[in-house]
Amino acid sequence: MKEETKANRGTALEKPALALGRARYLVPVAAFFVIAVALGIGLTLRPREIPSALIGKPVPEFVLPPVQGRNLGLSTVDLRGQVSLVNVFASWCVPCRAEHPLLMEIARRNVVPIFGLNQRDNPEDAERWLATFGDPYTRTGADLDGRASIEWGVYGVPETFVIDAKGIIAHKHIGQMTAKDVEKTILPMVRRLQREAAAMAGAGEE
Repeated sequence: MKEETKANRGTALEKPALALGRARYLVPVAAFFVIAVALGIGLTLRPREIPSALIGKPVPEFVLPPVQGRNLGLSTVDLRGQVSLVNVFASWCVPCRAEHPLLMEIARRNVVPIFGLNQRDNPEDAERWLATFGDPYTRTGADLDGRASIEWGVYGVPETFVIDAKGIIAHKHIGQMTAKDVEKTILPMVRRLQREAAAMAGAGEE
């Protein structure tokens, strides 16, 4: 009887130990499953379609000095009174170089003023980059420490914002712009906002 009692006790003690051992294996498996699901959902989202919390809100309050070799910096007040584009770029950014000819063409056509926000760049490199590839920007702010970019909710470079005449962020394009993006999305929105601004200005004069 004593041996049976000991055996029963041994079995009873083994069950919690086995359960604990199984739990130790299940926790990593469950964690892996959660991470896999999260990554799977993330992969279904296109980077350019990530919503921005700043859409429909005023541009952030910021003041930036000019990029080296330029005279005009960039601040919040410069983005009020006219429809404009704000392009976040850097000399070390390969996609920025690819989209740069599009910005040069917009500037050449004088469709809308483009303001540059140079993110975390070496001053000499930024100056050389604009001298080499051309400067499409009306004003260019040097965001040396990246703080202004954080206020703008920038994920990376390049990014382009459409700003209405009141200084409200109307659209955010994440990543390199293509000719299709410019002609089908960016410029039509710019023209619409310009018409709305002109209509409001006309109504105010009556």
